[in-house]
Amino acid sequence: MWALFGGWVVLLISSMPITFTILITSVVYMLLHGGIMMAAQRAVAGVNSFTLLAIPFFILSGNLMNVTGITDRIFKFAKSMVGHIPGGLGHVNILASLLFSGMSGSAHADAGGLGKIEIQAMRDDGYDDGFSGAITASSSVVGPLMPPSIPMVIYGAIASVSVGKLFMGGIIPAILCSGSLMIMVYFIAKKRNYKVYPKMSFQERIVSFFHAFPALMTPVIIIAGIFSGIFTPTEAAAVTSLYALILGTFVYKSFDLKKLRGVLQDTISSTVVIGFLMLSISLIGYVLAREQIPQKISMFFVTYTSNPIIFLLSVNVLLLILGTFIETMAIILLVIPLLVPVAISLGIDPVHFGVVVVMNMMIGILTPPMGVSLFVVAKVGDIPFPLLAKSIIPFIIPLFIVLVLLMLVPEIVMFLPSLMG
Repeated sequence: MWALFGGWVVLLISSMPITFTILITSVVYMLLHGGIMMAAQRAVAGVNSFTLLAIPFFILSGNLMNVTGITDRIFKFAKSMVGHIPGGLGHVNILASLLFSGMSGSAHADAGGLGKIEIQAMRDDGYDDGFSGAITASSSVVGPLMPPSIPMVIYGAIASVSVGKLFMGGIIPAILCSGSLMIMVYFIAKKRNYKVYPKMSFQERIVSFFHAFPALMTPVIIIAGIFSGIFTPTEAAAVTSLYALILGTFVYKSFDLKKLRGVLQDTISSTVVIGFLMLSISLIGYVLAREQIPQKISMFFVTYTSNPIIFLLSVNVLLLILGTFIETMAIILLVIPLLVPVAISLGIDPVHFGVVVVMNMMIGILTPPMGVSLFVVAKVGDIPFPLLAKSIIPFIIPLFIVLVLLMLVPEIVMFLPSLMG
């Protein structure tokens, strides 16, 4: 086992993508301890999941929202509601991300879709690029907290936890994150004297609301459908994609077959990447289970602490450190299966643990040098990465505060899931 671990480290140091390093070491192990058929069976089992079908559909719905102009309507509605508050477009940026997060389930879809619109609007109004990019990146983390959520679908699949309850558990944390970021924007804007828009009249807000109303109904349909039991979270993903297609084609009339090819290509590309990663992780999961690594890790934590809070703090520190040099999805798939049994043994609800973990991972995508959202925002906004990495630091602080609050007060996460029975 140690020789295999050493080989994995060598491959990792050689700058090989982490997915391939995991796949190669796992296959080598299985060839030595069971043969090629075992590797093939485990690979198929890793992606043969009804729950995981939600991922391509949520990716598809996010892509459809971006190409049909729905994101632009959401942005205009958010501007009518909060553009007059000191910080103007900073608050619009956050509220638009909160609304869009109820449709895409992905931080990258938010950053890449709304991000371009938001940064250009803020740039035109005199906001500096560092501030514009930082608030765009930090507000995008709400996406995987507010249902639907691709990371929560994956967590639910690997931890055998109700995805519906995970979705419900993320709603209040998403609102808290948005509120904390808006407070930070308010104080920075007052200090820098950023532009504020005149307050729109009630009639103007109503008009803006009706223009965006069909799009705003998406999260309502998802949440109501799951709560009422009409469809499962996986089926909700398909419903969301169908609804986005209907909006773009028949309501907003901004989508046609010419755009369909590009949407499907982007969806397939993203889905294949995630699927290949999950396939690789399923193989390494078998290797770790065979070597009883989860039991050893569990014994380590139980030996040194039986306090759930200390365990959560330790896990968050571990994940934040890993997040500085390992891609977020890889961490969720590689580390979380080892930690969930320990959390349950310490009396931590797996739904609470899942939301805390996803929140931690979202802070990770903002943290240099491997902050994926920073790279996305830097690209779509044409902002120098060093400037963005420096500007993001103040916005990580309120997100940390929310993370600590979620650890200390589980009821924040568990209130809505408890209503589901």
